[in-house]
This record gives sequence, structure tokens and C-alpha cells, in this order.
Amino acid sequence: MNSEPRIAQCASRRNSNALTSRGAVALVWMLGCLNLGAADRDWPIYLGDAGSSHYSALEQINTGNVQRLHVAWVYHSGDARAGNLSQIQCNPLIIHGVLYGTTAGLNLVALDAATGHQLWRFDPFQGAGRVGSVGVNRGVSYWANGPDRRLLFCADHFLYEVNARNGEPIASFGNRGKVDIKKGLGRDVSDLFVSSTSPGAVYDNLYFLSTRVGEGPAPAAPGHIRAYDVRTGKLVWIFHTIPHPGEAGYDTWPPDAWNYVGGANCWAGMSVDKKRGMLFVPTGSASFDFWGGNRIGKDLFADCLLALDARTGHLIWYYQFVHHDLWDRDLPAPPDLVTVERDGRRIDAVAQTTKSGYVFLFNRQTGKPLFPIKERQVPPSDLQGEVAWPTQPLPVRPAPFARQLFTYNEITDISPASHRAVLDRFARLRPHVLFAPPSTQGTIILPGFDGGGEWGGAAVDPDGVLYVNENEMPWVLKMIPTGPETPDKLASGRQLFTQVCAACHGANRKGNPAQNVPSLVDVGTKLKRSAIISLIGTGRGVMPSFAFLSRQQKTAIADYVLGARAAEAGGAGSKTLVAAQDVLGRIPYSFDGYNRWLDTNGYPAIKPPWGTLSAIDLNTGAYRWRVPLGIVPALMARGLPPTGVEGYGGPIVTAGGLLFIGATKDEMFRAFDRRTGKVLWQTKLPAGGYATPATYMTGGRQYVVIACGGGKMGTRSGDAYVAFALPDRK
Repeated sequence: MNSEPRIAQCASRRNSNALTSRGAVALVWMLGCLNLGAADRDWPIYLGDAGSSHYSALEQINTGNVQRLHVAWVYHSGDARAGNLSQIQCNPLIIHGVLYGTTAGLNLVALDAATGHQLWRFDPFQGAGRVGSVGVNRGVSYWANGPDRRLLFCADHFLYEVNARNGEPIASFGNRGKVDIKKGLGRDVSDLFVSSTSPGAVYDNLYFLSTRVGEGPAPAAPGHIRAYDVRTGKLVWIFHTIPHPGEAGYDTWPPDAWNYVGGANCWAGMSVDKKRGMLFVPTGSASFDFWGGNRIGKDLFADCLLALDARTGHLIWYYQFVHHDLWDRDLPAPPDLVTVERDGRRIDAVAQTTKSGYVFLFNRQTGKPLFPIKERQVPPSDLQGEVAWPTQPLPVRPAPFARQLFTYNEITDISPASHRAVLDRFARLRPHVLFAPPSTQGTIILPGFDGGGEWGGAAVDPDGVLYVNENEMPWVLKMIPTGPETPDKLASGRQLFTQVCAACHGANRKGNPAQNVPSLVDVGTKLKRSAIISLIGTGRGVMPSFAFLSRQQKTAIADYVLGARAAEAGGAGSKTLVAAQDVLGRIPYSFDGYNRWLDTNGYPAIKPPWGTLSAIDLNTGAYRWRVPLGIVPALMARGLPPTGVEGYGGPIVTAGGLLFIGATKDEMFRAFDRRTGKVLWQTKLPAGGYATPATYMTGGRQYVVIACGGGKMGTRSGDAYVAFALPDRK
């Protein structure tokens, strides 16, 4: 669909004399460069700056006039997917009057930041549509040296570099403008899932790649940290997050784990202390997320904050937040580089938010905790082959920004029917305790797999106050044995489905609309057998590729899905047997999917609030305020107070005393007084703003812009960027 007519309607100040894309961006850039203090006017790096502060020194829009904000321009990309299956999670860059961001179809676009007029567009799929598993994108990276200005971003398993002036690939970078990020990991991962959702960081002539890899019981690629030369695309250094023999941390894994364990990757993005040349890397769990019998030990450097020498990749210090992770407690966002005051001294620190709802604070240079952290005894596991680590670290301060236990007293009381339904299930699950290990009976996870803290991250201001939004919903994890049904290690289509597909589609094949995962119950009415077999190998949308499966194994899964009812009745579908190979050989469990625990009305099983926004003073560890974030209109109509809602995307704060955030399922965009937590302004977006906004100044006017891609939590998809500003005084 051509988006130009829609852009023309919304960009009221668009020049009627069309410029070429190259001439337009050059003119906009030149005019932007004439503005003094451009560094304070731009949003030049993902999340605002190299330290991921989410902070802007702009103050034209402030607490006294924010109520006058209105829509300045809207850009429609025209490539949202049908069926509400696409998103835009991008925190765009704005540099010298040009906005760079990605669309619902993962095209890279340059817009006039004053009007929303499209200057150029780069399609990594070259008009062929979304090929394979391309996922989502949360931002791009920028590098400049004089007139040489470049943008880097990922789509599918490629890192692209384009000219910031015209969107054309840099021919001298990698293979004619792109690098295959499946290469250079030290083992063959060509048939495994490797992608990138969050932008990498830039330091001097180096680009540090964030990667997403498999997390389920199927084989997964390792998440080693890699640095590339920005000019050439060549690999400069690699840090093994699953250590090789002779490297630090090797003895925290089984001796040969480096050959087969995956994960321990940084998918959330990184922060850079440019003055010290330090790269701060938050890593995630090792694969498989919920069973680690093949990786007994502490599993360094999974679930760690790594402080690396940016030039060499050498380890300076690290801290591990979860030992031998069995709960998918990936570090969800880049750490915030912040300065705090202790005993009259200013200390450069680094703050890390977690999925479990904690903030950990460290001396940036030494890694010494700035608040006490205690190791706490936790329960053992009773799963076959599993050995849970006996203790886990928890900070004494600040207090967690999300509830940690789901007790009887926390069961929802929205309605008597809801309470009874939740109570009935509550009685059948294992009692909830901190770090309760996964089980076949069912284990409560609170905060849920999406936090607590999530990928939107936290904002910090120059006073050392951290602002973080969180989700507060229990999820339920149930492990499923997957051992071969026959002694000669053959596997049925049902077993293979349980092993590699049930984590997303569920053991009941009903899918998960909140995660954009479709039902497979009647898939035969939509796809032919050959198409299903092909799709298993290529992936599509949020579905990764399972190319490592043999043709026979893919066929067995397809036959099971198509004949699932017959298979469950003992028909032919359950007797299709193929060689299990390594798919089932090492992992005796799968799980029944990522399941939010909802009541009979679709609300969280826990009492409100279900989403909050908090301001935490990192100088003292005390809370300045905490408020619900978001509303459920149907409950407000019943007279209930604001409950808060599930949300994705982070806040930004400004010198004008404001905090801006979208994120919420109610599709609103809000401005808060950052000192009190009071809502000062709000407006409905065309689709959910599940992205971190940005603010900038061009032409003497401050703007706040947010991507409105929707598509999460069962909400409608969108294709827009919407910019707000004060009324033009011209």
C-alpha cells in the first residue's frame, strides 16, 4: 500500500515542491546543523544517550504548558500486517532535523522531523515481503565521521549498514552492505534461530551487537558478545558468554557445555561509558530456560551484568543476578548510567532493573554494590536430572517495585466468580515461594515472564532518581515430560510438537493471542500439509525457524497438527515415528507455553494494581512515589479506582519536569509530573504506543514522538509515528 497520500494529509507543513530523497535529507540536515547546541536538541542514540538515561535537557514543553500539547504530524508507513500481527517497538533517533526509525514491516525510514514527510525508505527485503522469522525492531544505531554518516540495524539474521543521507547500502560494509550474524559464533548455527531486536551500541569505530537466540528445549545458538568494525563489517573481538576451555567462568558449567548449550545472550541492548571506554552488557538465561540438567552449575556468564573493555572485549567485572537460571529471568533492558550522592560524594554508578522487579546499583568502575545484597536460601528442584542452585541474591534496598509472592490474600476480588475460579486453581498449584523451581504440577511465576521490569527499561534524571514502569501479573509454568515413547529412541509427531512447538502454541494447540501466536486447532483449513512443512523450516513473523529438524521430523509434526484429534484418540497420527536425534536426546522436558494467569473475565488473577509507575531515589533507595499506570474503562465505569494495566515500552524524562510514557494496553499516551507522579496530560493514540518515546527540538520547536504499532496483548496493529508539540506561534 502506498503511504504517500496519507503522509500528505497529515504533514500540514510539507513543501509542495517535491525534493529528491537525497536532496531533501541533505537540506534538512544542513538546516538542522545551523541550530546551536544540537547535542541537547537531538535524540541521537537509542534511549537518549550512550548511558541509556532516557533523559532530555529540553524544557520548552514543561509542567506549566504540557496541557496545550497537540498533534503536530502523523506518519503512516502503510505496512501493518493483517490480523493485528505486526508491531512497531522502535525508539527512533532524531539527528539534525531527521528522524530515523523502523516500520511495522521492518523498513528503515528517514522522516523530516518537523513535518513527518518521508525523505527515503530502505526495504531490507527489497520488496519481497517479510521472509523468514524477522520479529520486531526496537531501534537503530548511528555512526558519523565528518561527512560519512551511517545507520546500522538488524532484520532477520542480517546486520545492515546504510548511508544516512539516502538510505543506500554501504557497499564496503560486509557483503555489499550486510553481515550475516549467524557467522562468527564459533560453531555452526546456520540452521538455528539468531536475530536481533534491540539496537547495538557504538563506540569509536566499533559496533556491539545485541542478539536474540532460541530459549526453548530445542537446540539454540550461543549468545556470545561480538564487536564489529563499523567501516568494514569485520569481526573485531568476541566475548564468550558460555566460556571456552581455559577462560574465566569455564568451571561453572559442565566441561563440554560450550559445545552445545545456547543462550546467555544480550538481547536487551547495551550501555557505554565513553569516558572510561567501558561497555555494560546485560545477559539473559542459558537455554533451555526452564530445565538445566545439561548445564549444572552457576552458568557464568548467563544472567550477568558484564563490564567489558570496549576496545578489546576483556572482562573488567561482572555480577550474576540469578545462579543457574530456571525462570527465564533475562536482564530485560540496558542498564542506566547514573551519578548518585553518598556521604557528600558523587559516585558514578550503573543501575540495572530486572524482570523480578528489583533495582541493583553498582559502582560503575569497580562493580561494588552500593546497597547490600544478600544470598537467600531457595527450594531445590524435583525434576529429573535437575540441580537448582541453593541460594539466590536479593538487594536489601531499594525495595522491589513489583510484588514477589502470590498468596491467598492477593487473589483477585474483582468479582465473586473471578475469586472462586482463581482460588480453585490456586489450591491445585504448588504454594508460591521465592524462586520456586519449575514443576510438572504447575509453578506460579510472579512477576511474570514479561516482568516486573521489561524491555522498555527505566529512565534516570541528573538528581539520581530512577523512573520505571512494571507489569504485575502472575503466570503459570507447567513442565511436560517429553521422553521417547519407545525404547529405541524414536519420537512421535506429538512428542516433537511438545518439544519444539508447545512452548508457543501450547500443548492444546490453541495459541496465545496476547503474544501474536495463532491457534493450530483448525490449521488444516488455512494451510496445506506441504505449506506447514515448509513453514516449520523457514519460520514466519514471530515464529522462529526450525531448520535443524530433518524432513521426516517436520513431516511428523505437520501430520500430528493436521491429525491431532485422531492422534489423541489413538489413531494413525500418534504412530508416526521418526528418529529423535539430538532434538529429544538431551532435554527430558518441555513446557505448556507462556501462560498469563487470568480470571474468568480476562483480568489478571491477582488484585490490582496490574501495572505501576515508580520513582526511586537511588541516592537513598527510598521511593518518591508510586502510582497505577493505565486504566480499564469497563472497571472505571463500575466505580473502581484505576487498576493499572499491562504495558510494554519505557518512559522518558525531561528538564521541563515531565515524564512521558505510552506502553499501556489502554492505548493512551501520558505526561506525568516527574516530581509528584500526577498525570498532567493524556491522549488516545491511533494504536498502542508499545515503544519508548523520544523528544527533540527542530526549527525552534520541541516535539515528543512515539511509535504507535499496537499488536501486543491482543490489541489492534498500527503503522504510525505520532509527534506532539505546543501550538506553533507563527
